[in-house]
Amino acid sequence: MPRWFNPKDRRQNPPSFSQLSRPINNLFLDMPPLEARGNKKLELDFQQQLNALILFHLDEHVSGSHLLQILEEDSLARQIVGTPTGLAKSTFFEAINTRGLEQLSYLFGELYKSAANVLPHEHANLGQLVGIDGSLIDATLSMYWADYRKNDRKAKAHLAFDLNRSIPQKIYLTDGKAGERPFAMQTLSPGQTGVMDRGYQCHKNFDLWQDQHIYFLCRIQDKTEKTIIREDPVTTNTMFFFDGLVLLGIPGKNLSEKPVRLIGYKIAGKTYWIATNRFDLSADQIATIYKLRWQIETFFAWWKRHLRVYHLIARSRYGLMVQILSGLITYLLLAIFCHEQYREKVSIRRVRQLRVKIQTEARCIDHVEKEIVGVKEHMKTHSHAKT
Repeated sequence: MPRWFNPKDRRQNPPSFSQLSRPINNLFLDMPPLEARGNKKLELDFQQQLNALILFHLDEHVSGSHLLQILEEDSLARQIVGTPTGLAKSTFFEAINTRGLEQLSYLFGELYKSAANVLPHEHANLGQLVGIDGSLIDATLSMYWADYRKNDRKAKAHLAFDLNRSIPQKIYLTDGKAGERPFAMQTLSPGQTGVMDRGYQCHKNFDLWQDQHIYFLCRIQDKTEKTIIREDPVTTNTMFFFDGLVLLGIPGKNLSEKPVRLIGYKIAGKTYWIATNRFDLSADQIATIYKLRWQIETFFAWWKRHLRVYHLIARSRYGLMVQILSGLITYLLLAIFCHEQYREKVSIRRVRQLRVKIQTEARCIDHVEKEIVGVKEHMKTHSHAKT
């Protein structure tokens, strides 16, 4: 009998799934409790709900109905989720759309802290780097809250991404028309450096961040008016052509009150203007930081393709946030797992290996359980025969 098998545990999980979910086990102790409404007992407790959502993202199910079909037909999936008799459609979708959001928000925040303590802090010499970006999520016409344009519905996820550890840090959800700049203001804390693309250019925000001792590094529009206060020398025969102190904008319209450092460089015929208040770094380091911003673009692409975040299993704003948070929690669990097991970042190769391992272990548990039942039945029959 495998050493990890406990025949008294009716919710036995494959060891690899248990190892994947281990970082959140201690977090349940201080998590806000999920309570049933009235006197009716919960048909799906929070841990079962979370397991089902992790399985949805991990196994790349294409819809909620697909997940429910698997839970109906596959005893191994039911074993992992902890629903031995399957899961009713109404029970699952009621849970997704009405409960669990407070608990998932808590777990995501605390799990990020755990991951930040475990994962290597790359580029530590460059400071705490937070990439900020948004991504549109295709919605259905019935999702009236996801306003975008006439006859087109979209929601928007606003993400803060820890560039030092390559993991998501904060998330906000709005309709597709919502501006991105306000979320940059909500996201950053003193001591952090926000790394942003041109859509976040706002001279008023640049002034406020400097007052609040928050660092920023933002690509600006090429056509932005620049009033040069001081121009510093740049090394010849490099990609850099400007490094200096400037005011941005047009007087009487959008002129910044506080000067910023501006770096200009050209790569492969493309010009970049980077505004920042990081005066402690070289021009090379500024360009390196902006290049790191592409990690968030890579994450969005991976997230969409492999974690099925944008295969909607909910139409309400509440349900979509439940789906998104569970996807981010799954990614953080994978990041910790891949680092602890392989000293690697998350990759689809390792995720596929994990899927196969979980399925193999689940079959082993199922086989052992059937053997135990068979032995008990045999002993029972033998005992009756003696009598």
